[in-house]
Amino acid sequence: MKNLPVRMARWSAAHPWRGIVGWFLFVVLCLGAGISVGTNEATTEDFRIGEAGRGEAIAAEGGLEQRPVEHVLITAKPGTGKLDVAAAAAAAADVAARMARLPEVLSVDDPVRGAGGTAVRVTVTMKAPEREGKEHVDALIEQTAAVQEANPSLRVEETGSPSISKGVDKLRGDDLARTEMIALPVTLVTLLLVFSSVAMALVPLLLALSSIAAAVGLSMVASHVFPDNGVGMNIILLIGLAVGVDYTLFYLKREREERARAGGALSPRAAVELAAATSGRAVVVSGLAVAVSSATLYLADDVIFSSIATGAIVVTLVAVVSSLTALPALLTTIGIRAERRAERRRERGLAPKKQKGHMARPGRLTAAALRPVARRPLATLVVAVLALVALAAPVLGLNLTDMGRETHSRSIVAMQVYDRLNAAYPELKSMHQVVVRADAGRAPEVTAALRELAAGVEDDPRLSGTSRLTTSPDRRISMLQLQVPHHVSSDQALSSLKDIRDTYVPRTVGRVAGAETAVTGDVARYADYPTHQEQKLPLILGALLLVTFAMTVWAFRSVVLGLVGIVLNLLSAAAALGVLVLVFQHTWAEGLVDFTSTGSIGARVPLFLFVILFGLSMDYQVFVISRIREAALRGVPTRQAVIEGIGSSASVVTSAAVVMVTVFASFAALHLIEMKQIGFSLAVAVLLDAFVIRLLVLPSMMLLLGEANWWPSRAVRRALRATEPAPRPLESVS
Repeated sequence: MKNLPVRMARWSAAHPWRGIVGWFLFVVLCLGAGISVGTNEATTEDFRIGEAGRGEAIAAEGGLEQRPVEHVLITAKPGTGKLDVAAAAAAAADVAARMARLPEVLSVDDPVRGAGGTAVRVTVTMKAPEREGKEHVDALIEQTAAVQEANPSLRVEETGSPSISKGVDKLRGDDLARTEMIALPVTLVTLLLVFSSVAMALVPLLLALSSIAAAVGLSMVASHVFPDNGVGMNIILLIGLAVGVDYTLFYLKREREERARAGGALSPRAAVELAAATSGRAVVVSGLAVAVSSATLYLADDVIFSSIATGAIVVTLVAVVSSLTALPALLTTIGIRAERRAERRRERGLAPKKQKGHMARPGRLTAAALRPVARRPLATLVVAVLALVALAAPVLGLNLTDMGRETHSRSIVAMQVYDRLNAAYPELKSMHQVVVRADAGRAPEVTAALRELAAGVEDDPRLSGTSRLTTSPDRRISMLQLQVPHHVSSDQALSSLKDIRDTYVPRTVGRVAGAETAVTGDVARYADYPTHQEQKLPLILGALLLVTFAMTVWAFRSVVLGLVGIVLNLLSAAAALGVLVLVFQHTWAEGLVDFTSTGSIGARVPLFLFVILFGLSMDYQVFVISRIREAALRGVPTRQAVIEGIGSSASVVTSAAVVMVTVFASFAALHLIEMKQIGFSLAVAVLLDAFVIRLLVLPSMMLLLGEANWWPSRAVRRALRATEPAPRPLESVS
C-alpha cells in the first residue's frame, strides 16, 4: 500500500477537486505548449531510404531534386464528341500564361498533344520542395477552375502529386470524423452495459478524450525531435481511445468490486486505494509495456515509424497518468456524492437504492469456456494452438509492397483525373532516374555514358523510349530520366528497374572512373521501401521479444511467464497477420470490407501490427496474470488460482476487448487501404487475444505448468507453504 500508484491515488482521493482541476490544467498546458511551438513536419529529406534515397540526396546536391508537378488535362466534355483542337490549344495557352504568373510556379512546359489528338496537357512545376507542394497547390487549382469556367465546351481539370495529396488529407480527415461518430457511441453503450450508470460510463470516455487532447499537444512538442509525417494524429486517436478506456475500465471495475466485496463498509477513499494497489499497478505495468514496445519502432530508421512510435508512447503514458491522478479523484467525488444521497434517503425514512452487484464472478459464457480447460487442459491447448497456426498459415504467401499512388480511393477527384491522364499519356505513370556524381572534368564522359544508356533501353518494351538528360550548373551531378508507361507496382516497371541497376548502369556510367551512381525515381522508391522494412523487421522483432520478456519477468518475477508471454504474443500476431493476408491479398472479401485488392499487404502493416499488438496484449496479460498471482500469494493452489483469476477478470477483459475492437474496426472503414489493413488486423488480433489466447491458451498452459509458472520466484511457494495445515502431533497409543 506504499507504492507509487497508491500514493498518487491516496493524494487525489484526499484532495479530489485539486486532482480534477490539476488534471484539466495539465491538459490545457499540454495543448497550449503544442500550439505555441507548432508541429515540425517531416521534410522530403526525412523520407529518403535505400538506394533511391541516396540518389535523391545526390540529385538535390546539384539542384536536380524532384519538385512537385501538376498536370492540367484538357479533353472534350463528355457527350460532345471529338476534341476541338483549336479550342483546346487556346485553353492550354491560357493555362500556361496564368500559371507562369503565379509565384508558386517554377516553370511551365509547352502544351503536349496526346496520341490520337484526344487530349492536350500542360505540365507545371512548382517551386516548393516535393512534399510541400500540397500546401501551395490551391492557387494552381483556382487558375485551372477559371480556365474551365471560360471554356464550358471543354473539360479542363488538374491532377498531380500535390493535388492528390491534398485530396488524400481531406479524405483522411473526413474518415476520422466518421470513425469518431461510430466508435464513441458504441464505446459509451458498452460502458453503460458494464456499469449500468451514466456517470460511471462517462468517466472512462471523458478521461480518454482528455488524454488524447493532452497527447496531441505533447506530440506537437515532440515533433521537434521526431518530425511528424502526418500519421501522428491517426495513431493518437487509434491508440488513445483504446488504452484510455481500457485503463480506466480496469481501475473502475476493481474499485466497484472492492466495494461490493466489503458490502458497503468501505469508504470511497479506501476503495480507491485498494483499486490503486491492485489494478493501479497493473495499469502502470501495462502502460510502460505499450510505451517500451512502441519505442522499438525507432529502430526502423524511418520517419513514418518514428511518428507512429511518438504518438503511441505519448498517448499511452498520458492515459496512465490520467488513471492515477484524475480517475481516483473522480471516483472519490462520485462515491462521496452517492453516500450523501444514500444518507438523505435514510433521513427521509426511504429504503436505500438497490445496487447492482459487481463481485468478480465468471459469466455463463466464460464458465462454459473454462470447463474444457479445467478438465482437459492439454487437449484444449493443442486444439486452440492448431487453430491459431492454421489461421497463421497464409503468412507464408505474404507479399509486401509500398502502397503506390494508384491505390488511393477514386472518390478523390484528382485520382479520377489521374486515371484519365494516364490513359492519354501512359508514359507519365512512373519513371526511373539515373543519378551520377563525378568530378566536373569528367562531365563529357558521364554525359556520353548516360546517352549510351538511354540508347540501349530505347527499344525496351517496358519503357516508353523517351528520356531527358540534365546536368547541374557545376557539372558535377548528372541525371537521366527514363519514362515508364506502367504503374510502379507492375512487373514491367519492377523488372526494368532491376535490369537498369544490375545491367545497364554497370555497363555504361558504372565504367566511369570515380563516378558514384544511384537509380532513384518512382519505381525505385516503391521497390526500396519494402526491402528496407524487411531488413529492419528481424532487428525490431528481436528487440520486441526481448522487451516483452523483460517486462513480464519484471512484473511477475517469473522467467517462465516471460517465455509464455512471448509465445502467446507471437501466436496471436501471426494468426492476425494470416487472416489479413487471407482477406486483403485476394478478391473474395472486396465487397464485404469495401476495398480493391492490390494483391499485397502494405509494407508498414506487419511491423506496426507486431509492435502495437505486443504492447496492447500486455494489457490483458498483466491484468489477468496479476489476478492469478494475487490469489496464489494468498495461498490459493495454483490450479484454483488460475481458474479464479481467469474467471474474475474475464468480464473486464471482454468489455475492454469490445471497446478496442470497436475502435480498430472503425478504422477498417477508412478509404486509405493501408489504414484499412491496420484497423482490420488490429481488430482481429484483439479478438483472438481476448477470446482465444486469454480464455483458452493461457489458462491451459498455466494449468499444465502448475507451480513452475512462478519460477524462479519463491513468493508463491512460500505463500502456499504458509497456508498448508500444520501436521498433527503423533498420539501415543498404549
